[in-house]
Amino acid sequence: MKVLVPVKRVIDYNVKARVKADQTGVDLANVKMSMNPFDEIAVEEAVRLKDGKDHHAAGTVTEIVVVSIGVQQAQETIRTALAMGADRGILIQSDADLEPLAVAKLLKAVVEEEKPDLVLMGKQSIDGDNNAVGQMLAALLDWPQATFASKIQIGDGKATVTREIDGGLQTIASQLPAVVTVDLRLNTPRYASLPNIMKAKKKEIAMKTVADYGVDIAPRLSVLKVTAPPVRSAGIKVADAAELVSKLKTAGAI
Repeated sequence: MKVLVPVKRVIDYNVKARVKADQTGVDLANVKMSMNPFDEIAVEEAVRLKDGKDHHAAGTVTEIVVVSIGVQQAQETIRTALAMGADRGILIQSDADLEPLAVAKLLKAVVEEEKPDLVLMGKQSIDGDNNAVGQMLAALLDWPQATFASKIQIGDGKATVTREIDGGLQTIASQLPAVVTVDLRLNTPRYASLPNIMKAKKKEIAMKTVADYGVDIAPRLSVLKVTAPPVRSAGIKVADAAELVSKLKTAGAI
């Protein structure tokens, strides 16, 4: 069984994003970048499927292919996934910040070439927060999908996924091949050991371009302006409940 795991290079989640002075986007100059946290969880789950950790049967997955779409530095992101236990990587080089539909089209082309049994990916990236690529990819492939997975079990040619919904937990089963997007509570990603980091340097990363797949990535959306969220004003202290009610009435909250 082969698993394809898309990963994205994003601003590290510990870094506070800064908006460019001209408000055209987020300033990426001299900013620490890392793998999107949700994608890191997807890589970890794929490796557990291969190693037979937790509730997974050993050898459920025989090959893990990691794919990233982005600048040349995204090789570092792929190397991180390889050090965690993925087998090989694919980098589709693009200097443009592609829209979800363009990403989904490229991933569809990769799926048709690689023919995986499962696409395991983060539910969203922490930069755009679109939460759209997984759903779009499933639609383009006409594959079943399961989103926001907090538990995954593979067996008998299907994926049984427990997903988080507003009312609690929902368990669904879908035939393979399928697209599954993962949530935070699925697992805790491992730290890559030094020996595995060294081994990852020898693993293959195929360098591709958008033109290699013949996909239309023309933008359908335009960003008018990017602004930082407003600074929160300081709170005030009140002496008692009566004063609190008075302040809330003055503010028009009640």
